Amino acid sequence: MSIKAADVAKLRKATGAGMMDCKKALIEADGDFDKSVEIIRKKGMAIANKRADREATEGVVLAKVSEDKKNGVIITLNCETDFVAKNDGFVAFATKILDLALENMPADLEALKALELEGRKVEEHVTEQTGIIGEKIDLSFFDKIEAASSVAYIHAGNKLATLIGFNKEVENQMARDVAMQAAAMAPIAIDKDAVSADVVAKELEIGKEKARLEGKPEQMLDKIAQGRLGKFFKEVTLLNQDFVKDSKKTVKQYLAEADKELTVVEMKRFTLNA
Repeated sequence: MSIKAADVAKLRKATGAGMMDCKKALIEADGDFDKSVEIIRKKGMAIANKRADREATEGVVLAKVSEDKKNGVIITLNCETDFVAKNDGFVAFATKILDLALENMPADLEALKALELEGRKVEEHVTEQTGIIGEKIDLSFFDKIEAASSVAYIHAGNKLATLIGFNKEVENQMARDVAMQAAAMAPIAIDKDAVSADVVAKELEIGKEKARLEGKPEQMLDKIAQGRLGKFFKEVTLLNQDFVKDSKKTVKQYLAEADKELTVVEMKRFTLNA
């Protein structure tokens, strides 16, 4: 049968599939639009099943906060190649999911995948994109924050993003500075109290063993290890790190310049290059 170019264009707009795939689907469906959409979606599922064992290590990491700055979300949408990750359509699709997450603040990743986007579950859209793009697409990460004030930062290239929540209102540039600090210096916790007991125990043991190898007296090992633990906290906890824009002060001291009670209460950081 003869397929009109306008019908192909309409199907392409509705599904995002390539022109030839749309034409083939319309031919197979004898011109029935709804049936053509279903054919393309089924094809997407078949391709997704075939590519299920492929590695999707590229992609984008995006973060955003609400207009009132009370809520923030961060997601990662993976694909197989950097070429696809840089595609405007792929980034736009990830942004749709990001906006949906911010609007609904789901409990976790599975809840996000189950949300309805344009009439179907997010998970179904992701599967369909695998068929359209021809690469494995995977919504692999989601997290959120709720705070008195929050800020999002996406590093150039969309491979790294951070979310920072504060206990009270904070000036935009100061908030962004802290978010960029978290991106650049990769802290593992906000303050030393948030570092896990297992990590602390491991660092103390490493400190003792290093001192032992340096020939320090056995009775001094614990004290030396504690001293090195303090240095470790300064390097890996956000508030105690040297501020990247002025190493003469810590992040905690930088915040105190605006308000002595101002502090960070939430921190999320994710990178594809870990």
